[in-house]
Amino acid sequence: MGDRLKGKVAIVTGGGTGIGEAICKKFAREGASVVVAGFPEDPVEEVVKEIQKEGGSALPFTADLSTEANAKRCVETAVSQYGKLDILVNNAGVFPEVNMLQDFSEEAFEYMLKNNVKTAFVMSKAALPELHKTKGNIVSAGSESGVLGIAQNTPYGGTKGFIHAFMRGLAVEQAQFGVRCNIVGPGPIDTAWTHESTGPMDSKMVKTMKEATPMGRRGTPEEVANVYLFLASDEASYVTGATYMVDGGITIAKGGVGSQADSEMKKEPKGELELEHSKEGHTSIRK
Repeated sequence: MGDRLKGKVAIVTGGGTGIGEAICKKFAREGASVVVAGFPEDPVEEVVKEIQKEGGSALPFTADLSTEANAKRCVETAVSQYGKLDILVNNAGVFPEVNMLQDFSEEAFEYMLKNNVKTAFVMSKAALPELHKTKGNIVSAGSESGVLGIAQNTPYGGTKGFIHAFMRGLAVEQAQFGVRCNIVGPGPIDTAWTHESTGPMDSKMVKTMKEATPMGRRGTPEEVANVYLFLASDEASYVTGATYMVDGGITIAKGGVGSQADSEMKKEPKGELELEHSKEGHTSIRK
């Protein structure tokens, strides 16, 4: 156990699966008390129990966080249980469909607007009064898609482009209150979203994704959580409005350079976290 977030209180949305699970467990290991927030269908309770088993402090919150009432309730839960709020991680998001725009369903688009855009808006709005008191910070999930724009992925990239601009605007606006706001932009990560059997990608897209990444592999959820940890900690005291890409170099690459990656670089690091839910997550539900 570390102490980089000792005494801090954090809310992590989308905390039950994938990258969110890794963020919750990493923060708890570093001394934070964590509100693990997510859909009722997600293994939120399990993640909380796993954190507590390791000696960490966590509590569950399950609700549709795209509504203002639930967002306020989530923040109130953190404050009533732990006395304050220092960190909001807007990690929640959905990736329901891969398709050409002319074939992309309106239902999937509206689903992304609700969960990728509105959730970040209402959660940030609800958290800011408490973050003003603690001089806290917000770290939100951007994406390589929000920087580059990716074919067959354009609506998702549009929602993430909003997050990039939204957080930069917040960084300028909220500095007067002592609140920092930053973005983590994952590339292809080893979660349910990037596997043919559990997400919307087909085998050709998965192969192309790896080949387009200079490091020649997916990143791990823990590798992404490591960057969230830095930005949420006091070590990043002079960092606001920044976008940290955790993408194996994909946003700067041209062509299928991943096939040329060094064999050691292609190996995933072992990591320290016991991640039980990295391949879970409801990529197909609409709610």
